[in-house]
Amino acid sequence: MTEGIKILCVDDERNVLRALERLFLDDDYEIFSALSGEQGLERLAEEGDIQIVISDYRMPGLNGVDFLQKVCTQWPHTVRIVLSGYADTAAVVGAINEGQIYKFIPKPWNDDELRVTIQNAVERYFLTRQNALLLEELQTANENLRSVNEGLEAEVLARTAKLTCQNQALTVSQNILDALPVGVVGVDSTGMVVCCNQAGRAFFQERADFILGNSSQALFPEALLNFLEEMAPAKGRGLRSEVSWTGKRVRVQGARLDQDDQAGIVLVLEVAGD
Repeated sequence: MTEGIKILCVDDERNVLRALERLFLDDDYEIFSALSGEQGLERLAEEGDIQIVISDYRMPGLNGVDFLQKVCTQWPHTVRIVLSGYADTAAVVGAINEGQIYKFIPKPWNDDELRVTIQNAVERYFLTRQNALLLEELQTANENLRSVNEGLEAEVLARTAKLTCQNQALTVSQNILDALPVGVVGVDSTGMVVCCNQAGRAFFQERADFILGNSSQALFPEALLNFLEEMAPAKGRGLRSEVSWTGKRVRVQGARLDQDDQAGIVLVLEVAGD
């Protein structure tokens, strides 16, 4: 606790206020006084950050409980203590149960007990305020987390929609390739087969189920591998050739594609004489 502790004492008897001031004379407290509940509200409005209020119960105008109820409404973190005679105990206990008052100190009070009560009240004030700050920070963090989650959800939905659109486009593209009467096979820069239409699968016969993701070295005949070697430097330029494959003469046409940092070769295959 680095800030000074301010205590407001409210009583319609000046001798009581002076007694309270003397009691805390040796403590590191700043003491304010008011002769009525109305004056007490004015002093609170002026100071704004008084941590503890000690009020008599029987006062003209606002009694202590009503005064402290107003304090509770306008300055909820301020710790509220009531001083009163035993005759007023029932009314004060009711206010304590409603949460308007922290402690009831009977008159005449014991100085040592009152000082301990004030020390505990100071600790309560800072603990309550710290809890309020932590709750506010937690609420802010939750709001930020909710905002991040909403942003992530929106991004996921957008990416899902994009992927759905791309998958639909790929499906349409594959359907178009499958409708072609010639074989179309795509090979990436590592030599892996990444695309093959229905007519192209006919050239692989029993290995047709293991085309995509497999190495061209394991699938292609030597003549076609040599053709791929010739295609390597032919950026964007189409080459033609005939190779022997599965006992047939196959016309092959190739084109090298370079797009979005991805390189590959597209081969068009057709049985010679068809």
